[in-house]
Amino acid sequence: MSTPLQVYEPFRAGLPKLGKYWKSLWFRRTFISEYSKSELREQHFDSVFGQLWLVLNPLLLSGVYFILIVIIGGTTDSARYVHLTATLFLFYLVANSLTGGVKSITAGQRLILNTAFPRIMLPISAVVIALFKFLPTLIVFLIIKSIVGSSFSFEMLWAIPVLMITIFLALGLAITISCINVYFRDIASFLPYLTRTLLYLSPILYEASALNPNLKALQVVNPLFPILDSWSRALVHGEVPQTSSMLQGLAWATGIFFIGTYFFLSREREFAVRL
Repeated sequence: MSTPLQVYEPFRAGLPKLGKYWKSLWFRRTFISEYSKSELREQHFDSVFGQLWLVLNPLLLSGVYFILIVIIGGTTDSARYVHLTATLFLFYLVANSLTGGVKSITAGQRLILNTAFPRIMLPISAVVIALFKFLPTLIVFLIIKSIVGSSFSFEMLWAIPVLMITIFLALGLAITISCINVYFRDIASFLPYLTRTLLYLSPILYEASALNPNLKALQVVNPLFPILDSWSRALVHGEVPQTSSMLQGLAWATGIFFIGTYFFLSREREFAVRL
């Protein structure tokens, strides 16, 4: 029995057969998990000090911002620190997805040139890695919340759907930027500046309720704004997030995911030539 041949047509031929493509991706879910774990081991995140740095990095950053904004500003507010920590941890989930996703295709050049597999596995693995890095910070946040005496409530469970929306958004962003980087390699160099700008434009150093009315446009053009606001309302204040914010965040995540995925799949078969 002859070995079946797999033919890769030019990207102009359009999308691959999606049913067969997603089925092939699902069969390789174990590979995605093991590939993500191997990348974490390579970055030494399987060690105690590696996992400790996952927590210390955003924790120290939130401490610096707390000193600059709250203490030097003349007030001491423990709730402000809880807000800073909670939103920074979630922001780093998205930021790490972007950082890992931007070079996921170009870094996997040898794998792409020598193996037939759905290329979208690589940016998905970047998001899985970012999620593994994020999970330990949740435990640290709960400890901080307990130490400062912030109350716990059932409304905090609203953070679960907010987290699902965030992962969906991070996946769409990682897929999109990984494809763009194949054509425009300089975007990887600009990414740190883009993520830092996004940090300042998001309700992290401030709460959404304190935003100047003249800057309300930030709530519309920033996909992270409604998500981080909902995250803070649920985890920090124990409130039910606004339905409009949840829907706005879901709309951003859905739009970016489908547009980015279409862009990725329609050009996936050209990656080998570009690399």
